[in-house]
Amino acid sequence: MSNAKPLPLLERSEAPVAAAPCCPPLSERPFTAEEAERTARMFKALGDPVRLRLFSAVASHEGGEACVCDISDVGVSQPTVSHHLKKLKEAGLLTSERRGTWVYYRVEPSVLAAMGQLLAVR
Repeated sequence: MSNAKPLPLLERSEAPVAAAPCCPPLSERPFTAEEAERTARMFKALGDPVRLRLFSAVASHEGGEACVCDISDVGVSQPTVSHHLKKLKEAGLLTSERRGTWVYYRVEPSVLAAMGQLLAVR
């Protein structure tokens, strides 16, 4: 007799939860120290040309997500690609999901909207 218990399945929500923008538009008011730290992490992650190419490859990929196998041709080794994708995830710019042996990356639309709002002129 096995002691294994079935695990409950998690259901994906029908509508994605929108991320709140990290900060007000740059032209609205000066950032607090916390807002500046959060925003600097995002820009620092995008400040590397390889990371920017990977972020762009994921954001522009058909269906809004990309397998690492489809975006790894950016002129660096696979371990380096994995390192850069990890940095983008840590900055909150990408999410990922493992499917079998491959990892699929996604840029949530709310992240792009928040980035656009941050740079909007009011």
